[in-house]
Amino acid sequence: MPDQRDASASPFRTREQREEERSAKRLALLVAAVRMFNERGFHATLLEDVAASLGVSKPTIYHYLGNKERVLLECIRLGIEQFRAAIEEARGLPGSGLDRLRHFLRAYARINMDDFGRCVIRTGVEPLSPEGAQVMRDQKRGIDAALRCFIEDGMADGSIAPSDPKILAFTLAGALNWPARWHVPGGPMSAEDIATQMVDILTAGLAPR
Repeated sequence: MPDQRDASASPFRTREQREEERSAKRLALLVAAVRMFNERGFHATLLEDVAASLGVSKPTIYHYLGNKERVLLECIRLGIEQFRAAIEEARGLPGSGLDRLRHFLRAYARINMDDFGRCVIRTGVEPLSPEGAQVMRDQKRGIDAALRCFIEDGMADGSIAPSDPKILAFTLAGALNWPARWHVPGGPMSAEDIATQMVDILTAGLAPR
């Protein structure tokens, strides 16, 4: 009896399906790598261990991502993308400069407690090549500049009391960077709750008296 199945259904994956599968595998490798980077540090992380955690070979990581520095830089790039998205979202909000600053800071704190954002905060330039270090500095510089702009906008519209924008930006970022080191996912407080409480405390005295 002839096969009645749809003759147009191909057993071969489409280009889109292959790309989706490749992206999913690549992301799985990056998540495994970034968690080890965050836990062990760059030097103590071996790509063999990352591969073993997923049941694949080390050459598989090279195929999808490249060497260890390229893996780290890609993890940092993904974290930076999250910060950039938060910046753009805050810029588009109505309200005062202080309102937009608070919104961005809450997102900033939450991202610092996420795998890739945590990697951005916890990784210095020391383990990187000069070229890799410069890439990382350039990417981080944009976040610092945006934070300072939110502060300056608030001072310009009167919602933030006058002070040194640079010192204030360093103070806020310095405080909100710490959860990247002590926050434990799945703990009694969610990242959202921690971010909200910290930002409320840090920004309570920014409005003019």
